Amino acid sequence: MTATLLGWALLLAQLMIGGAMLCASWRVLRGPRAQDRVVGLDALYVNAMLLLVTFGIRSGTQVYFEAALLIGLLGFVGTAALAKFLMRGEVIE
Repeated sequence: MTATLLGWALLLAQLMIGGAMLCASWRVLRGPRAQDRVVGLDALYVNAMLLLVTFGIRSGTQVYFEAALLIGLLGFVGTAALAKFLMRGEVIE
């Protein structure tokens, strides 16, 4: 990709999303409560999804967009299951 405005914007966005992923990983690892870890995990999967979208824009292939959609679906289900587990102590009733 040539040095265009879009290329520089994508590079900057990818670096900032990477920093956000590091901050979310810190929250997942350090806690202090389980609810904080769930929120960190939620932010981590959203940032991973956005990083894949920027990779897809940069490369121009559809594979990254499909992977981002899959991460979005699985991340939502995982967050809902973890929230239900924290509220009631069980996932399946």
